[in-house]
Amino acid sequence: MQRITITIEDDLLAEIDAAAEARGYQNRSEIIRDLARAGLQQSAEDAAPSGQCVAALVYVYDHAARDLSRRLVRNFHGHHDLSLATLHVHLDDDICMEVTTLKGASSEVRHLADHVIAERGVRYGRVVMIPTSQDKKPKARKHGHRHD
Repeated sequence: MQRITITIEDDLLAEIDAAAEARGYQNRSEIIRDLARAGLQQSAEDAAPSGQCVAALVYVYDHAARDLSRRLVRNFHGHHDLSLATLHVHLDDDICMEVTTLKGASSEVRHLADHVIAERGVRYGRVVMIPTSQDKKPKARKHGHRHD
């Protein structure tokens, strides 16, 4: 491990210290390492991801929005090979949150996530992608019925 010296503005250091305390970090080095890792991961995702990944797609939507449930189901059925599982939560009478785990080629996962988030009636959406081993190729799944 290397020891380095950096210069940080007082306001930024105060924000880092407040975040470290709120999250229970023991010292500045730990939170700065985690923030650097998170920043590097985000930069890698933003720079046209390639390879395989696992991801969590979180979105909040109005289930009463016209045809939204049908459009979401169509999106996921059209990409059934990427979707592993979905958790559905009722936030109130009209608003639901879903968390869907995805696995596959990063570009395909990003494409699906972008389409789901862009659907009219989806109020908030975010995807967190985590690269996986490049050595293993995903196995093709057998699917018992057709999609027209």
